[in-house]
Order: sequence, then C-alpha cells, then structure tokens
Amino acid sequence: MALVNLTSAPEFILLGLMDGADAHPLLFLLFLSVYLLNALGNLSMVALVRTDSALRSPMYYFLGHLSIVDVSFTTVTVPRLLAGLLHPGQVVSFQACFSQMFFFVALGITESYLLAAMSYDRAVAVCRPLHYGAQVTPRRCRALVAASWAVAHLHSLLHTLLISALAYPPTAAVRHFFCDMTVMLSLATSDTSAAQTAIFSEGLAVVLTPLLLVSLSYWRILVTVLGVRSAGGRRRAFSTCGAHLVVVLLFFGSVLSVYFRPSSAYSARYDRLASIVYAVVTPTLNPYIYSLRNKEVKGALKRGFGWKTQEA
Repeated sequence: MALVNLTSAPEFILLGLMDGADAHPLLFLLFLSVYLLNALGNLSMVALVRTDSALRSPMYYFLGHLSIVDVSFTTVTVPRLLAGLLHPGQVVSFQACFSQMFFFVALGITESYLLAAMSYDRAVAVCRPLHYGAQVTPRRCRALVAASWAVAHLHSLLHTLLISALAYPPTAAVRHFFCDMTVMLSLATSDTSAAQTAIFSEGLAVVLTPLLLVSLSYWRILVTVLGVRSAGGRRRAFSTCGAHLVVVLLFFGSVLSVYFRPSSAYSARYDRLASIVYAVVTPTLNPYIYSLRNKEVKGALKRGFGWKTQEA
C-alpha cells in the first residue's frame, strides 16, 4: 500500500508488553521510574559535557551526543509502553506507527555508529597516545557525529518506505509495545520477500559495519595492552575502555539476538523482553556506567553539586 493512500490507511492495535487486557499499575510505576532515571542521567550528562571545562575532550563530545540519542531513543517508545500498561490495546494510526518506526530505527543506528566512533577514540588514546591530538581533532569528531546521524536517518527512511509500502489488513493487532520492523513485516498481507531481502541485507551491513569497527578497535587495544609490561599500565589502559565495552556488549548483544536469528525461532514474548534491554535498560544505564567508572565525570558532578551548595 502506498504512503499517499492515507484515506483508507489501516489502524494498528498495540497489545503492549504483557498479554491480556488487564492493567499493570506496578509495572507502570517501574517503567515510569526507569524513564525518569533515563532522562535525569542523560540530560545531566549533556549538561555536564556542555558546561564543565574539564570535559572538553573528544570522548566526552561523543558521550554528550550518545546521551542525546539515548534519551530520544526511549522517548520514542516508552510513552506508548506506559500507556499500554494502564490501558492495553492502544489504537495507533498508520502515520503514527511508521513515524515511530522511522525515529526508532534512525536513533538505534545512530547509537551503533556513535559507539563505533567512541571505540575509535579509545583505540587512538590507548595505542597512539602521542598522536591523539593530531588524529582525533574537533573537526574529525564533528564529521564522525554528523555522518552517524546522516547515515542512520537515510537507512531508516529506506526501511520505513519499504515496509510502509506493503499491504495491511484494515485493523491489525501488533504483539509489541511499539511498531517494530519484524512485527510489521509479519502483519503484511502482500508478498514481503523482496522487502525482507532488501532490509535484511542492508540491515546486516548497517549493524555489522559499526560492530566490525568496534571489534577492530578493541583488537588493537588488546594487542597494545598485552604488550605493556607493568600490571599498573595494563589496568590504566583497560580502565579507559571498560565502561564503553560494557555499553557495547549490552547494546549489540540484545540487538543481534532480536534481528539476526532464524524466523523459525521467532517469539513475540522474547522479542518484547529483548527490546526492553536495548530500547529502555541500556540507554538508561549508559550515563550511570560512565559516571560511576569515570573520575573526571565524578569530579564534574562534585563541582556542580558544590556550586549549587554555595548558591543555596
């Protein structure tokens, strides 16, 4: 079905996180708390990076953009999730459903490329510290961030157009808390083989490219660290990468488990739970992982708290 034919566009019913028609107020409060923690942590990180002069290095420039992506990523899906926990069976229009899909996919891909850019930054810092200032310049950082946003949105636009062009029943039940690509493909009544082939091949390249860049960066880091003789030097080298590596494993592990497995292994319940990990939990944990393991971020937080105390 073409996008222009909106007068007879179908509607979708989001069945939500849980099966059944019962409200779940306790889960609503849990996810509301998680969302508020997400907003607090990520927006605080953005404010710190922009205002504290000690956080002017490229790593924190990337981290600031990652925090913007993370808070936006959860905002695309969590409000619908919260509404579905109180009132299951939310009706979503065709336009709203595919708009949500576009931004969800775009922000997810942007996050993967930002994580790859951050791994490049860490590899240069560990492997070529004397050349760090010459290689990781502000201009190069801006170019990497701009490319991450641009490539992600172009890929997302293609995915969304391909899936939205398929035919759907007038009213379709979506066994998820948002309009996910895999679920929407399963609901289509027209032939999806061409769309699935195009989306899978392009999606494979989109996800595996940053994952390959991350793997190559950490391989270089590992080789360099193993060449350091002192145990203290190895610990210092690994400490600069530990937080980033945890974030990478959480994000890419959950994404690969959902989108790159045989269709015969499809499970709506598993997909919803795995989506919670990469769409809600990981973006919430990111700022806290970085702040708890990073002395510079802790120092910036203490300076901000001290400033507020003096003003009070």
